[in-house]
Amino acid sequence: MLHTRSTLFCALVASIFSSSLARAEPPRPNIIFIMADDLGNADLGYRGGKIESPNIDRLAAEGVRLESFYGQQVCTPSRAALMTGRYPMRYGLQTLVIFPSHTYGLPMDERTLPQALKDAGYKTLMVGKWHLGHADKKFWPQNRGFDYFYGNVVGEVDYFTRERGGLIDWQRNGKFLAEKGYYTDLIGDEAIKLIDQQDGRQPFFLYFASLAPHAPFQAPEKYLDRYKSIEDKQRRTYSAMITDLDDQIGRILAELDKKGLRDNTIILLASDNGGATSGLFAQGAKSQEERAHEEGGIAQNAKAPASNAPFRGGKGSLYEGGVRVPAIVNWPAKLKPRVVDDPVQMVDVMPTLLALAGAEGSPDHPFDGKDIWPTLAKGEASPNEDVLINVEAFRGAVRKGDWKLVKIALLPGKTELYNLAADPGETTNVAEENPEIVKDLEARLLAYAKQQKPSEWIKAQPAFVGEQGKTVLDPDFDIGDGGVPREKTLLPKR
Repeated sequence: MLHTRSTLFCALVASIFSSSLARAEPPRPNIIFIMADDLGNADLGYRGGKIESPNIDRLAAEGVRLESFYGQQVCTPSRAALMTGRYPMRYGLQTLVIFPSHTYGLPMDERTLPQALKDAGYKTLMVGKWHLGHADKKFWPQNRGFDYFYGNVVGEVDYFTRERGGLIDWQRNGKFLAEKGYYTDLIGDEAIKLIDQQDGRQPFFLYFASLAPHAPFQAPEKYLDRYKSIEDKQRRTYSAMITDLDDQIGRILAELDKKGLRDNTIILLASDNGGATSGLFAQGAKSQEERAHEEGGIAQNAKAPASNAPFRGGKGSLYEGGVRVPAIVNWPAKLKPRVVDDPVQMVDVMPTLLALAGAEGSPDHPFDGKDIWPTLAKGEASPNEDVLINVEAFRGAVRKGDWKLVKIALLPGKTELYNLAADPGETTNVAEENPEIVKDLEARLLAYAKQQKPSEWIKAQPAFVGEQGKTVLDPDFDIGDGGVPREKTLLPKR
């Protein structure tokens, strides 16, 4: 009798266990977001460019190409949009970038993408460029949700020394390092190590934030040699930088395959903004003296090497060349190859990934972005009724359907309307012929403008006369030998 009961009990447990397995949720995906910096829209192979980018081209061919994907006009706002799912104007980061001497950062009450994923059980990892606050370590990635950070916290640095203004901005989890090697190769090496450490039991989020192909234009000789036929030095180096980045992406794909993680890993790739087409926006926060002495530097009035054709403008501009960027979502196990022409945007990334991961945002900081998974997976229309490209005290732009309004508030003021379906290069202003459309889009832009917080950049900049580039680092750190910051141990906390 006892044996019979034991047998029945085991059978019951097995039945319950089998039912649980049958009902079990599929494993949550690993997530890799690859952020390129100042990548020109026309410079990749899959977009008709002549620069060698076979691994990115493969992601595009096997994935979902987002042909109307909007970043922000410059680095800091775009990265903030990714990290929060909210328009940067809601927390004062809508204007330009955080300069080395600025002391502000992404506000601490904003719940970040890695924080939300970490709370949902993800391992959160970052390599590369942060640019969302450096003057106080509370702004650093490891204090904004990342379990692990290897990279730099300011904007651009020298690719071979990671130096900026006499300070080496290169750290691993708060310990600053003087390492040999080329920036893109180093973060590639680190990404491979981090993926190799994953066992498949805990999902991970890896933010691979490349500095390339942002200025200064520097590349290893072996990549420069592949573009000897290009006479223009800046264009040759820029091309080499993109191919090096592409090689690192290829290494990441190979490592995922090696670890058996590829089928359950969604990869997203985008540029933060359009490619820089002028020296002013290639290295906007550097002095003329710094530019003159830096290898790979570029003068303010020089033409930068990126191409955003067929779009108008480049980095810093609200025209399509400044904000409409290359973007790919690749997950062959779940997503069929397709091209999405509907407008989607950087703020859509966080709500989409959180929905896939079973994670939650902040109820008191609602998303501006939407879950675009049905658009990616089924080709459904974009859930965005409109896309706020940006709004500042002196200008703004918004898109609805095929129509885009650009408003310049500085005197004498200007209102521009473009039909992007008929005129993607924004060559013909049709505002006068379409007053009702202008009225609708102006009302939308004004409604957003009334919600914006004062720009932190505009508030900070009057303290400086002319250009400034001296880096303000957390007061717990001194500049040690060779420009490597070292942590103080007895300084009272603020």
